Amino acid sequence: MSLLQVSGVSKHFPLGGGLLTRPRSWIRAVNSVSFALSKGEILGLVGESGCGKSTLGRILLGLIKPDSGSVLFQGRDLYSLEKKELTLLRRKMQLIFQDPYSSLDPRMRVESIITEPLRVDPELSAGKRRELAAELLKKVGLNSEDLKKYPHEFSGGQRQRIGIARSLSVQPELIVADEPVSALDVSIQAQIINLLQDIKDEFDLSFIFIAHDLSVVDHFCDRIAVMYLGQIVESAPAAVFAVNPGHPYTEALLSAVPLPDPGLGIQPELMEGEVPDPSCPPPGCPFHPRCGHQVDKCRQQSPELTEIDENHFVACWQRC
Repeated sequence: MSLLQVSGVSKHFPLGGGLLTRPRSWIRAVNSVSFALSKGEILGLVGESGCGKSTLGRILLGLIKPDSGSVLFQGRDLYSLEKKELTLLRRKMQLIFQDPYSSLDPRMRVESIITEPLRVDPELSAGKRRELAAELLKKVGLNSEDLKKYPHEFSGGQRQRIGIARSLSVQPELIVADEPVSALDVSIQAQIINLLQDIKDEFDLSFIFIAHDLSVVDHFCDRIAVMYLGQIVESAPAAVFAVNPGHPYTEALLSAVPLPDPGLGIQPELMEGEVPDPSCPPPGCPFHPRCGHQVDKCRQQSPELTEIDENHFVACWQRC
């Protein structure tokens, strides 16, 4: 049984309107997304800004209720549980935020930040919580003396380490990391990625890793799913993703990754136009207005994810 099973999840947000008036239109943030995540697996979600990655991540954690579809965690539907049951189950799912500056309360000491999720357990004394916090700080590369400090006394990379320690405090099984290194210096990004890999192995965690840097995703993830305009257009093992992309959008994303040797003279495959308005998506394939390989069918009918190779799924009429 999969740790996480997502089936036909959609979420639309109203645009305009008010208490007595209907919305002018709806922003289709997530459209009929389905996938499964095994225990111990790392799934990377990639795509341009505004494609619905973060919205999907919050749906998976039970923070945003979808309009349709289901999210099963350990076989239990998050959105059919009673509030008390959902609160208990959420301890097994944690979030690492993108911005380490706004995600930590500046008025709280590090000890309080890490131990706050543990206060709901009456069996843990203040001393035991402090001991656990010190142990977690050491695991993320900080010192127990840092428990008495405030967030402003740390750099961005150190703050993200504190956020990681907080997410580990309740012994989760799934962590949704929402672009956890995009706000950090390049020299620090590798350290945080290596830290996440270490804690993944030590605690046997599963990850949903949301990012837009394909080089980071390729290094860290077991499987990669590409989102475009609220839909998954390709899903493949990381080893296959970089060498045999199946969707034109994936090819364009990969060609835009900077090469370490500019002397190679390889020009990126530039996409024309802009991402369509999610409140008024184009008919047919959502990528066809920017695709150089479109045919009439692309403009009329939206393709479904189809397996073109083992565990390699693509939503493209040219490959289906």
